[in-house]
Amino acid sequence: MEPADDVAIPFLLMGAFRALVDAVHEQLARDGFPGVRAHHGFALQAIGAGCTSVELGDRLAVSKQAAAKTVKFLEAMGLVERRTNADDRRERIVVVTGRGRTLLDLSATAFRREVSGWRSKVGDGHVDATVATLAAVGSGGRSPTALSDWS
Repeated sequence: MEPADDVAIPFLLMGAFRALVDAVHEQLARDGFPGVRAHHGFALQAIGAGCTSVELGDRLAVSKQAAAKTVKFLEAMGLVERRTNADDRRERIVVVTGRGRTLLDLSATAFRREVSGWRSKVGDGHVDATVATLAAVGSGGRSPTALSDWS
């Protein structure tokens, strides 16, 4: 196999990411979660044990408006709920619901299944080397959920 042209690497990474995420979204739709997109999964991960919409915006590196819109969609899907903060009754805490945790579990299973397909296609050694390479070059110190500079 010819070595990849260095300029092609970003496009190969985006293509692999898109193929992986598209396959997972197709599976999630079959599992009862149509309309869920990558940024929804990033948001559910970033919510963690709970946070305000403003904190979610900070964690995702997006505007307050974008975070509020995402929370509204996730809430309409039954994936999160807003609860009154016991320490400050003016504040609402966004928490992942049982349905949201189910989505995350199904998503993880679907990602593992897709990567297993990669392993069958190119071998464990190549997949492991790719993972090690991506981990080594990293995210430039940004959080893996920081999406603000994606366009």
